[in-house]
Amino acid sequence: MKHKIAVVGAGNVGATAAMRLAEKELGDVVIIDILEGVPAGKALDLTEAAPIEKHDAKITGVTGDYSAAADADIVIITAGIARKPGMSRDDLLATNMGIVSGVAKSIAEVAPESILIIVSNPLDAMCHAAFEASGFPKNRVIGMAGVLDSARFRAFIAMELNVSVENTHAFVLGGHGDTMVPLPRYSTVAGIPITELLSPAKIEAIVQRTRNGGAEIVGLLKTGSAYYAPASAAVEMAEAILKDKHKVLPCAAYLEGEYGIKDLFIGVPTKLGAAGIEEIIEINLTGAEAEALQHSADAVRALVQDMARLKG
Repeated sequence: MKHKIAVVGAGNVGATAAMRLAEKELGDVVIIDILEGVPAGKALDLTEAAPIEKHDAKITGVTGDYSAAADADIVIITAGIARKPGMSRDDLLATNMGIVSGVAKSIAEVAPESILIIVSNPLDAMCHAAFEASGFPKNRVIGMAGVLDSARFRAFIAMELNVSVENTHAFVLGGHGDTMVPLPRYSTVAGIPITELLSPAKIEAIVQRTRNGGAEIVGLLKTGSAYYAPASAAVEMAEAILKDKHKVLPCAAYLEGEYGIKDLFIGVPTKLGAAGIEEIIEINLTGAEAEALQHSADAVRALVQDMARLKG
């Protein structure tokens, strides 16, 4: 039986994710948005590209009708306002909390067995909003953060060393934002740690560029934020789940004591398969790395507490 994937939000991230899902033939795709005509228009455009791209995925778009997501296997939530130049992720909190909570509640009613992949920012906090509103178990609410941040880290390593991106592997832990924790010790080129290939100063520069990856693109675009790489990251997660790959990817997961962190979504290595998050993998951290991860967790917890205050 063909899989069904719903993408909530027909903006740049959502539409690009829908395109990649269809072109990989991971299943039929439904795009849902509040804007009249936009999801249907983008779905039709993608459908008309299908003969050229040679796939038979069915793509539909609807306005405000969550029944179209009935029985979806995966729901990718991209809805929310995007960052503008000078806007912090924290500024997005109140508006996007309301949007994501409403979406998650609606999805829970029509697709109660689905797995949610959260893309909306501020990412880790929005995972909490979706988790609470949906009532889903923790393994079925997953944040897209580490896959994107690690991809940026890998891209910058490949650029610096002039090697294929396929040779690079990298891990980024923590919250999706300025406090993320790239781990050079666990980052390699063809199995060689980058600490053997690059100077500490070069590594630190790459780490800082990774932390500022989203802001760098926002600054260049002037109006809007990154969408090609975020869409690809969400689709890689969806593919690992739909194909039951048991693939180890860094994702925002709900921790209950792992890494000394409790009752919080934070980016950690996870194993993704048909059930969603099948396992949280704990790796050994140095004192400095563990301290940085705790600092990142504190920043996320502050956002979660802010959401609680905003809700009254």
